[in-house]
Amino acid sequence: MKPGAIRDLRALLLGMEPELGERAWVFASLQEGAMIPATAFATVREPEGLCAIIPAEAGFRDAAQFARITLQVNSDLEAVGLTAAVATALASSGLACNIVAGLHHDHLFVPWARREDAMKVLKKVSRDAN
Repeated sequence: MKPGAIRDLRALLLGMEPELGERAWVFASLQEGAMIPATAFATVREPEGLCAIIPAEAGFRDAAQFARITLQVNSDLEAVGLTAAVATALASSGLACNIVAGLHHDHLFVPWARREDAMKVLKKVSRDAN
């Protein structure tokens, strides 16, 4: 377990403190050998090719745009239930969610047009955990 990381689901939900980023992001397929933009948030190498999560202004404005919401709680990588609880709550509100787990935080990518709705749902999940 990494220092300061939380595993308890209730503590994770109570401490989520979702933070909405200001920029729009897109999931883009990059050509093999292409330069990964320095502004990329993350990359995933899939059998079909390299996927990069990059700012929409990096030239992919016609792609579906997503908002990034970072859960500020320091979640342990072996914690059970946080992703399920968040995804279930968002899905119940008709919101798509793509989750990227980092070492310290979970990052949720939700449709740009519904970002404020997603924030309301996440804050309610946190309040209800009390």
